[in-house]
Amino acid sequence: MIQKLKSIYKLFNLMNYDHLGYIYHGNFTDEITENILKLTEANLQNEENVGKIKKRIYSIMVEGLQNITRHQTKENNIVDDKFYYGIFVIQKIDDVYFITTGNPIKKSQIPPLKELLDKINSLSNDELKKYYKKILVEGEMSDKGGAGLGLVDMARKSKNKLYYKFHEIDDEHSFFYLHTVPVLKEETINEEKINNTINGIIVIHKLLNENNFILVFNGEFSKENSVNLLSAIKGHITTSASLKNKLFYVIVEMLQNIEKHGTKTVDNNANPGIFLIGEDSEHFYVMTGNFISKEESQQMKKRLEVVNSYTRDELEREYSEILFDFNVDDVRKTGLGFIDIRLKTDNKVEYWFENYNDNLEFLLLGAKIHKGNE
Repeated sequence: MIQKLKSIYKLFNLMNYDHLGYIYHGNFTDEITENILKLTEANLQNEENVGKIKKRIYSIMVEGLQNITRHQTKENNIVDDKFYYGIFVIQKIDDVYFITTGNPIKKSQIPPLKELLDKINSLSNDELKKYYKKILVEGEMSDKGGAGLGLVDMARKSKNKLYYKFHEIDDEHSFFYLHTVPVLKEETINEEKINNTINGIIVIHKLLNENNFILVFNGEFSKENSVNLLSAIKGHITTSASLKNKLFYVIVEMLQNIEKHGTKTVDNNANPGIFLIGEDSEHFYVMTGNFISKEESQQMKKRLEVVNSYTRDELEREYSEILFDFNVDDVRKTGLGFIDIRLKTDNKVEYWFENYNDNLEFLLLGAKIHKGNE
């Protein structure tokens, strides 16, 4: 897992460089789509200068997520590989939002799709309205829904072109990235900048695939954001009730650790960090990363070493002593959450410290939950 933790630090830097806040990569269901919308809407409410464009962002997200769900078929997901799952990304650079969705398609679908996208991009706003009505009136339907109706609506809502890229998967399939950039008014968007953001997402997508990361949240970790994130996570995890409860408990402990011990950087007044869920055939992985002062990191490292050295009996005894002895020092109290994670998972708490500057380190934590732990 140490290699996964090191990858998270790389991912954290990539996401911050590209101003990425939230990524979901995996199977899309109606419940998951609803939770993605709730989480993103909650974060939009906390953003300044988003009022005028918020409804359009939300509408574009709905269309984009529905598009992924429509094309998520066994025919397209022909290989049991995470790369063949859809992806949703939202990012903000300065005052501009970028909404990216992606899904695998057959290469035979590319020519008609490209023709439709190019046609949409060639039309003015008034022409788009007429084209939208024409599709509605003529009722050209396919087994995937309206013939380009959703794409036309996304262009209308964004008041901008639809940017896209096809990335080859194999001889028969490509991954279709759709990049929507809503604007407040007719304005020139730097297309080189937009293409760079798509390319950045492709790099990050590759990193997600290599490590089987399915959900990533990068941003401020306040109590409010954690509550919203927890609410969304419930819909992302599809497993037995007992395992889901255990996993959820570990997630709560990991998020609370960021809230309690996360440290702001000099250029950030918030509590920045990253949260991920990954999985493979045997395990779920819950991983976090946050800044921590070097003074506190030494205490944290020692406490983690001690907690990881305990047998189960020692863990239970230490847990009871800390819980019921009000005179226990703060250092031992810090380890209570780690002890709880060990008891719930029957695994050590994995960790890694990356040097950031003279005052701060970046603490990466990982918990592994076996899928057989019912």
